[in-house]
Amino acid sequence: MKRTAQQGFTLIELMIVVAIIGILAAVALPAYQTYTVKAKVSEALLAASQCRTTVSEVYQTGNATAPPGINGWGCEQTVATKSSKYVSTVVTNADGVITVLLQDATVAPDLGKAAGQSLVLTPYSDATTLAIAASIGNTQIYKWSCKAATASTDLPKYLPGSCKG
Repeated sequence: MKRTAQQGFTLIELMIVVAIIGILAAVALPAYQTYTVKAKVSEALLAASQCRTTVSEVYQTGNATAPPGINGWGCEQTVATKSSKYVSTVVTNADGVITVLLQDATVAPDLGKAAGQSLVLTPYSDATTLAIAASIGNTQIYKWSCKAATASTDLPKYLPGSCKG
């Protein structure tokens, strides 16, 4: 009588493979979810780029007869004119500080804990001095500070690398 060689996998081998796949999935899933929210917050930050360009241009060239004032820079976005499904509004103050309000969780549930939070982009005329409307026309924007409106939120964890600080 000839013995045939065993073929296939044993039950214990299959259970070990399933356990390894489960552990890998448990580690990878939270990282993936954070990554996807970060990508959506980056898209919302991109919605403010038009405002950054406009504010920088007005500061450098003085293409305004008077300081534009609150929401007078011409780049603001309302709920009706927003350029991203993750942005609720983009508003500016008299000095050109841009605030991007992310959609709330009812409109954009895939934003996770970043939903309903605000990003603030602040123009600086040098390394430490905030740009002010009185200096329009002879000021170059040295840098933009980008941060969450309130430090106690989960938003900083989702900010892209270009928006840390």
